[in-house]
Amino acid sequence: PTISSSCNLPDLSCSLLGLLYQEYRDKSTREEIETRRLQDSQTDPEETSPSEETPSEAEPTSATENKAPPQINLLRNSNSRFNLWQDLPEVQSSGVLSILQPDEIKLQEAMFELVTSEASYYKSLNLLVSHFMENERLKKILHQSEAHILFSNVLDVMAVSERFLLDLEQRVEENIVISDVCDIVYQHTVNHFSVYITYVSNQTYQERAYKQLLQDKPAFRDVISQLEQDPKCKGLSFSSFLILPFQRITRLKLLVQNILKKVEEKSDRESTALDAHKELETVVKACNEGVRKMSRTEQMISIQKKLEFKIKSVPIISHSRWLLKQGELQQMNGPKTSRTLRTKKLFREIYLFLFNDLLVICRQIPGDKYQVFDSAPRGLLRVEELEDQGQSLANVFILRLLENADDREASYMLKASSQSEMKRWMILLAPNRRTKFVSFTSRLVDCPQIQCVHPYVAQQPDELSLELADVLNILDKTDDGWIFGERLHDQERGWFPSSIGEEILNPKIRAQNLKECFRVHKTDDSQRRKLGSRNRQ
Repeated sequence: PTISSSCNLPDLSCSLLGLLYQEYRDKSTREEIETRRLQDSQTDPEETSPSEETPSEAEPTSATENKAPPQINLLRNSNSRFNLWQDLPEVQSSGVLSILQPDEIKLQEAMFELVTSEASYYKSLNLLVSHFMENERLKKILHQSEAHILFSNVLDVMAVSERFLLDLEQRVEENIVISDVCDIVYQHTVNHFSVYITYVSNQTYQERAYKQLLQDKPAFRDVISQLEQDPKCKGLSFSSFLILPFQRITRLKLLVQNILKKVEEKSDRESTALDAHKELETVVKACNEGVRKMSRTEQMISIQKKLEFKIKSVPIISHSRWLLKQGELQQMNGPKTSRTLRTKKLFREIYLFLFNDLLVICRQIPGDKYQVFDSAPRGLLRVEELEDQGQSLANVFILRLLENADDREASYMLKASSQSEMKRWMILLAPNRRTKFVSFTSRLVDCPQIQCVHPYVAQQPDELSLELADVLNILDKTDDGWIFGERLHDQERGWFPSSIGEEILNPKIRAQNLKECFRVHKTDDSQRRKLGSRNRQ
């Protein structure tokens, strides 16, 4: 369908819920956090946890199949702000709530949230297009190529959202008890959601173009500022609208996960949800890979220019290589047996560039350059922590290169600036070392868990960006306030400050989180374990 500057869906009100997607998403995740806090504080979660209730044995639609289904005007109700399915007047007056089992009502809510959140998302996309992109003053300021980088294929994304939303709305209006939504999610993901990959892959250039325009064009800066202050935007920034598609495709996967946790096991609805989740996961991974590829290529070119080789030159740029971590460490001079703590210069600065398949060891030289004096394949690195060595040797570890640039074994005694920095280097230099807590993938132990209550944006390649309500297993932690964790919903690992989260103390809630995670990922878990075992070999 052709997108115009005004909301053109026949059955949709542009004032749906009164909430823009950014507000809707924030409210939804904060409610999720509060629910988990409540569950965690309860002494007997078996009686109170929503997921522990007796599964429904009744057929949910049988109660309504003989009645003419009432029309649910949920998307036309401009007074609605954050409705639950069970709060809809049509649902309450139908008597269906007294017939359905509690688990089926929770499933209805999960499916309903996917639909209403898509409507809220469409409203925000519509505002991005009509209020910002089609603004006449902005059009005159921006060159065509600048506008293309800034807004990319947002019209395609909006058209896809419109088509998706129409199909979802039609399903909801078929029957007061929603039969399923994951079949629709599956069809649209397979046939239309590739537009998200195009949009998100442009993110690196989009961010840079936006910063450059703010810096170079005062007129652009002024217009954007005025548009942001319009009451329509509700105090939200232009950049919060630009990142909507990436946030939505990730959130959609989580909404399907939420449905998957609530459907009957071994049912058709579980099978459909698993299929939809698998396809969404493919799209999300492609989006992430698109962003990474753009930024990694530029980063590798930049690093190559800074390196000067004292040893035989190693080609740095490769399509299959990326940076994991870089930074300064202190190297102990000479063999440790010949040194005392009174030595004037016990340590000397060195600089490491660690890639996914290669370590390069340098010394910094004038002109923002680095002189390479040793290197080794990442697979031939070993690390060992020194413990109880006194204050001057705190945060010191041994790095062994089983085969270095001279085809011989070499050892370095290295000192980090903090305990967390030492552990971060050690985990990346030798990724197969055991961490403090056993990884949850073994599912043999009760692993500590944390839920994110403050969003976090990764500052380093080995850190993990976190959204509100993310739940993670704690694999390691440091005394200076850092945690190495594995996020349950996508099994991504990384470091983050402990201050952004709250530990989940109730062991039954932790066990339930793991059980749900295992169910969501059961189709690809065996493949992951096989891959992990091949990598170790």
